[in-house]
Amino acid sequence: MRPFIKAENVVHEYSRRDEEGNVTDINRALDGVDIEVTAGDFVAVLGANGSGKSTFAKHLNALLVPTEGTLYVDGKDTSDHNNDLKIRQTAGMVFQNPDNQIISNIVEEDVGFGPENIGVPTEEIWRRVEESLKNVEMYEYRKQSPNHLSGGQKQRVAIAGIMAMKPNCIILDEPTAMLDPEGRKSVIKTVRELNKKENITIILITHYMEEVTAADYVYVMGSGQIKMRGTPRQIFARSEELTKYKLTIPEVTKIALELIKKGIQIPKDILYVEELTNALLKLKMHQ
Repeated sequence: MRPFIKAENVVHEYSRRDEEGNVTDINRALDGVDIEVTAGDFVAVLGANGSGKSTFAKHLNALLVPTEGTLYVDGKDTSDHNNDLKIRQTAGMVFQNPDNQIISNIVEEDVGFGPENIGVPTEEIWRRVEESLKNVEMYEYRKQSPNHLSGGQKQRVAIAGIMAMKPNCIILDEPTAMLDPEGRKSVIKTVRELNKKENITIILITHYMEEVTAADYVYVMGSGQIKMRGTPRQIFARSEELTKYKLTIPEVTKIALELIKKGIQIPKDILYVEELTNALLKLKMHQ
C-alpha cells in the first residue's frame, strides 16, 4: 500500500545573507530525513527545541519545500507548486498559537471560514461546522466570541476549523505548547478521538513525552536527523538514549525504571499509571 506521507532523504537549508545579498551562513535544519506514514496512523515526531521537528512539520503542508530529497503527501510531490492547494486540502495544519489561526469574532463563523474559502456550498458549510464543533466538544460555545475562551478551548476551535475542510490528515505543530496541563490533556484527547473515530491521519509534533503515549509510532529528532524510531513502548524503554537528545521519559515510566533498579520485577516499558498499579498488584499477589 502506498504510504500517505513519504519523506526520502529530505534536506532543508536556511541561508543567511548580508546587506548585499551574499550568503554568509547556511544552517541545515533537516539533514536526510526519511519518514513513512500510513493513512489512518497516529504518528508523533518528538524532539527538543532546535531539533528540526517544526521545520519538518511545515514541509508536510508545503509551506516549505526540500532543498534536497523528496516529500510526497498522498502521492503528490510537495516541490511542485501546482500541488500546493491539493496538499493543503488533504493535510490541514494546526499551529502552536491558536490566536494566529482564529480570525472571526464568533466561533461558528471561524470554523466555517475554511470551507467557505474552498467553495463549499453554504448548506454543507453549516453541516460541517456543526459536526466539527461537536467532534471537539465545543458546539455549545458556537455563538460565543473566541476571545472569551480558554487557550485549550481556542485550540479545539482551531482544530474544528481544520476538520471542517475535511482533510485526510491533520498536522499539529506543538499544539499544546501554550496551554496549561488541563488544556493539554483536553486537546490530546480530542486528537486521539479524531484519529480513532474519524480515521484521520494525525502527525503530532511535540516535545511533551506524555503526549506521545497514544501514538502508533514515534520518530525522535535531533540535529535535523531521525535519531530513534519505534512504538512509544520501544522508545521509552531506551530512556538513557533519550537523554542524549534532551528529552525525558514520562514520570510513570521513570518511577517504574527506578523500581526495577531496586530489584522489583516489573516491565520496563510501562506508559500509564494504571499499568504500574496493575504490575505492582500482580507482584503482590504472587508473593
